[in-house]
Amino acid sequence: MNDSVLDTIGSPLVQVYSPPGSTIAAKLESKNPAGSAKDRPALWMVEQAEREGVLSPDDRIVEPTSGNTGIGLALVAATKGYDLTIVMPSSKSPERRQIMRAYGADIDLVDGEISDAKNRADSLAQEGMVQLHQFENPANTEAHYRTTGPEILQQVGDRSIDALVAGVGTGGTISGVGRRLREAFPEMEIVAVEPEANAVLSTGESGEDAFQGMGPGFVSDNLELDLLDSVETVSIDAAEAECRRLAREEGLLVGQSSGASNVAARRVAARLATPELNCPPTPGTVAPNTDATAQADGGPNETHGEYDDCPLVVTVFPDSGERYMSTGMFDADVDA
Repeated sequence: MNDSVLDTIGSPLVQVYSPPGSTIAAKLESKNPAGSAKDRPALWMVEQAEREGVLSPDDRIVEPTSGNTGIGLALVAATKGYDLTIVMPSSKSPERRQIMRAYGADIDLVDGEISDAKNRADSLAQEGMVQLHQFENPANTEAHYRTTGPEILQQVGDRSIDALVAGVGTGGTISGVGRRLREAFPEMEIVAVEPEANAVLSTGESGEDAFQGMGPGFVSDNLELDLLDSVETVSIDAAEAECRRLAREEGLLVGQSSGASNVAARRVAARLATPELNCPPTPGTVAPNTDATAQADGGPNETHGEYDDCPLVVTVFPDSGERYMSTGMFDADVDA
């Protein structure tokens, strides 16, 4: 039995549909207790502030967010007994605000983008609240280096990872996970994903803030640019179409940044693929030329060694599609 809900932070790694001759595995961060990858840095930032004496029991925490960090902090604050004010753009989905309020957080909505929310949070911090600064706080990256990265290494077992593909928001996930995985696999590629319409890394200029949780419109201090080998851009339409496909064909209900990450992961996997290998393209299927009966009976898999040689691309699905229902992304006739 766990002592606290905070002890349940962690997520599975599962294969998703992969181009022939490759394997894509996705870290399903929606399985964390508050439903996203941000549960990890939320806990680490709070506990680091406690250790440093920056945060005391009577303090009120304030943080700007597009949603998931705020939900993670709301979980941690509720568990540890802190008051919390979340500052977020009013354009973000109402589900996120409702979840944070359910945990007991106060919401301060601002017009504009995440940079405007940051300015408002800075002002509230000057009035006495404690801001955790997720975009600059090294505990954000350290959380993924110490938890998400080691989990992935344990979950892939003896297989080598050929590429990590992850969306960029604060930069904490791709930097922390990427640094840890590259220690184990020095030749591994690290590919960042950003919105086509807000491609700061690719163009040097900010644009439209259409994605929720990806592409903040600036380069965060927590993004370790020297880790990145390349950047993929994905349109919001392509990302949402992939979210619908994942839900309807693979039973994976995920959000916009997850859809974008999978679009990019499939591009990378197709480039790295070795088509002559017997790699099951779809989860749960049997590789070609493999004795399905022997596998079902627990017998030897004649292509097991070859399967292990399939190029492996790891990606991260940061949250659940339940936080996007009000956007109409999953409407039944949207692809008609």
